[in-house]
Amino acid sequence: MRLTSKISAAVLAVLCTATGFAAPALADDPIPGGDPAPAPPPPAYNVRYTVTADKPVNAEIYYRDTDPPSFSDYSHDPYVFSPNAEAAVGPNKPWVLEATLTDPMQWGMVLVQATGSLPKATAGFNCTMEINGQVVKRNSGPKGALCSLRNW
Repeated sequence: MRLTSKISAAVLAVLCTATGFAAPALADDPIPGGDPAPAPPPPAYNVRYTVTADKPVNAEIYYRDTDPPSFSDYSHDPYVFSPNAEAAVGPNKPWVLEATLTDPMQWGMVLVQATGSLPKATAGFNCTMEINGQVVKRNSGPKGALCSLRNW
């Protein structure tokens, strides 16, 4: 019985094609002349930035927690897409931020530098950037540190 049903369906499809009749639309088929199905959203990545210092210091931290719509939007006003925070950091006092980005290879970034009266050369900054729990960048520097996969 199953074989007969399959053969009947195949014959019906051939006849519809040969005679110009349209086969019935299935629920998943797009409506002719209708809007195309929307594209699935791009994958989102969890990005975690961590900043510390070898000695207690007040730091100014710039980071990216939003993907710019386009590079031209970013280049028109990069500070709109690169907020900053001031935080006291040290060896046991990290600054941590988690963000969701669709293109962390392009837009993931954290930059730290000293503020206040502490000589910048004595801070010893450290930064780490993780994507979905995997460390992808580490950097350290006496005056500041930049963690990014893109060469700025």
